[in-house]
Amino acid sequence: MNLAHIVRFLLVALLLASSFLPVYAQESTMNKSERYDFVEVPFDAFNVVSKNSTVYKLDHEHVTNWQVEIENKLKYVNPNSTAVIRLYEDLSKPKFIEIGMGAAPNYRFWVAVNTPEDGYFIIQDDNKLGWTPDKYVTATHSSNGGLTVSVGQKVAVTNLDIAGFTVREFTVHGINSQYDPLPVNAGKMTVSFVSGNPQENPIFYMPMIVLAGSVAVIIILLKTKKRTT
Repeated sequence: MNLAHIVRFLLVALLLASSFLPVYAQESTMNKSERYDFVEVPFDAFNVVSKNSTVYKLDHEHVTNWQVEIENKLKYVNPNSTAVIRLYEDLSKPKFIEIGMGAAPNYRFWVAVNTPEDGYFIIQDDNKLGWTPDKYVTATHSSNGGLTVSVGQKVAVTNLDIAGFTVREFTVHGINSQYDPLPVNAGKMTVSFVSGNPQENPIFYMPMIVLAGSVAVIIILLKTKKRTT
């Protein structure tokens, strides 16, 4: 087998290994840093004013690299009704990520952040068709990419730097004033959390190992060929 055939063989092997890795990664449980939480929030948890928000403390801390997936199947009472979820590091500190979803027919959707330095500010506010009940809302945070929020395939917020964020608890509410009508009367919202440090999984390093090994073999073969010629 000449050098060209060997190089071609190595490239094919690298591609096959790369295609195998995602499947293997899904089945692997070697990443001891992975954390999961799943919470079903009943509709009546939203029928409170913001100052009396319903609090959910998670079983795990989701540090830096995490993803939150929200499925909203609430039944809204009127077109002005809203449902709000806030992610917190610590309820005693003024730092949170807020995601709000309004009722049909407008389906308003907004994302806001509150920080000690800058206070409360809305990052994205879609007044019409910002979300729909058939689409998942996904919030992702990483050490390199910051905060990204999407509705289905549509990205609402991209790579927002919020100086790191660890999710420990969240709150929900749907009423801004005690004089407002109840926002929802049926349904539920499900919220799932997953986090982990990818560098603690050996699979994280597999593509680099395969690539480095292939390059090393090619270099050795090139040097061997030069000596023989």
